[in-house]
Amino acid sequence: MVTLKHLAEQLNVSISTVSKALHDSEEISPDTIDRVKALAKHLNYKPNKVAISLKNSKTNTIGVIIPNILNHFFAKALYAIEKEASKQGYNIITCLSNEKKAKEINSLQLLSNGSVDGFIMSIAEESQIANNVTHITDILNQHIPVVIFDRVSESIECDKVIIDDFGAAYEATKHLLSEGRKHIVLISCIDDLSVGKLRTNGYVEALSEASDYNNKPKIITIKTNDTIEESIQELFKNNPSVDGIISIDNTSGVVALQKAIKLNYNVPEDLSIIGFSDENVLQFTDPKLSTISQHTLDIGKSSVQLLINRLKSKDQQKPVTKTIKTKLILRETTK
Repeated sequence: MVTLKHLAEQLNVSISTVSKALHDSEEISPDTIDRVKALAKHLNYKPNKVAISLKNSKTNTIGVIIPNILNHFFAKALYAIEKEASKQGYNIITCLSNEKKAKEINSLQLLSNGSVDGFIMSIAEESQIANNVTHITDILNQHIPVVIFDRVSESIECDKVIIDDFGAAYEATKHLLSEGRKHIVLISCIDDLSVGKLRTNGYVEALSEASDYNNKPKIITIKTNDTIEESIQELFKNNPSVDGIISIDNTSGVVALQKAIKLNYNVPEDLSIIGFSDENVLQFTDPKLSTISQHTLDIGKSSVQLLINRLKSKDQQKPVTKTIKTKLILRETTK
């Protein structure tokens, strides 16, 4: 591999002169700069990024840990993170926890040895359910900055990017109430996660404020090993008077719509349905599904900006939580 030393020896100048010439230093004459760059190009000289990072104590690389690459939300967030990081002059190294705490721990340990300047991550399901995030606080205690997005924990004092999960479900429920719906059911495949709890609370709060709503909140919880289709089939069987459905995960809203049509519900005359996340196939259903948009690209972009601001900040400022506003997009499954 060609080094600065090799270039210096062939040109009969010092290593310092070669380095300065490659960086267009005003201390070096234009003729010398041209000679150095010409030889560097001829010999295909490439800067040693490892040596540069050790010297500068920076890698200009961000570690990104996401729970599930097959989830369209996380795939799109990763796309936004990479795009913004590249714009800011940073590379990313991506690891998948696959919702496992052990894999999350391993990824943090693997990359915290100097491979990255900081982390952007969303907490694995196992870590959230166990309410054990000491492996993340351990990284912060090593003075390695971490930004957590979407799934967060109050136990971790770091920068965070979230959406208004409570407000999103609250607004959706309020809309169904404004349609005069009297039996609104919430479907959740994510009740163990922080975002699921907040969305459920928003639904419950909106119903509690409605003086003319007489039914109790009805929450259909679908566990990992449950079949979504069967669970929603049971929903319609056990709740024949249902006239409003809010799905707070990415898929159950589509399944609920399909089941309702097969059961000859007139949507939205008899039944209104609102899904969560304006992503993937949700807007291509027939009729088109009303959804809550999470603005995923903004989440990814903001996560990178927060981390880079933290890396550049010399003062130990208090952690920042940035909330991305959601948007209720009304289509053909609501009035």
